[in-house]
Amino acid sequence: MRVIPMLSLLLLLGALTVQVDAAETAIPDALVAAGEKPVLTLHAEGAQVYECKTDKDGKLAWTFREPIATLVADGKTVGRHSAGPSWEHQDGSIIGGRVQGTAIGATDNDIAWLKLEVVSHRGGKGVLSDVTTVQRINTAGGKLEGACETAGQFRSVAYSADYVFLRKE
Repeated sequence: MRVIPMLSLLLLLGALTVQVDAAETAIPDALVAAGEKPVLTLHAEGAQVYECKTDKDGKLAWTFREPIATLVADGKTVGRHSAGPSWEHQDGSIIGGRVQGTAIGATDNDIAWLKLEVVSHRGGKGVLSDVTTVQRINTAGGKLEGACETAGQFRSVAYSADYVFLRKE
């Protein structure tokens, strides 16, 4: 699996990425979290990992497996995003989410924007402890197209996004 070398390259390239200010982003209706306010916005740089599997028709197809990303604030690493999906802050607070809404990315190569309901809290008191919703916005890259040839094969696709963490007012 080539995830670790790809992630190292992504982290290096991430320093060169220009961020779009999440506060200036128009949120699609499907992602609106009424009655909630932002607690924190973090930029993510990483990869979407896919696995070649047999689909319901018996054909090989790429299936999303997991994200692997570094969460950044003010140019400094403050956490990570991984399978679950889950987000872990350096203060030890961890949340897990479930997709509640989607909107298409800006281009055909961009993964969808998401609204995720927080379904689990772990790790004690921290900045993510009161978070109830996560919005994934401003996505760039991450989508994998095309056929796969060997079951069990993995492919990583670079992506970036902003994650807005919200809580009830």
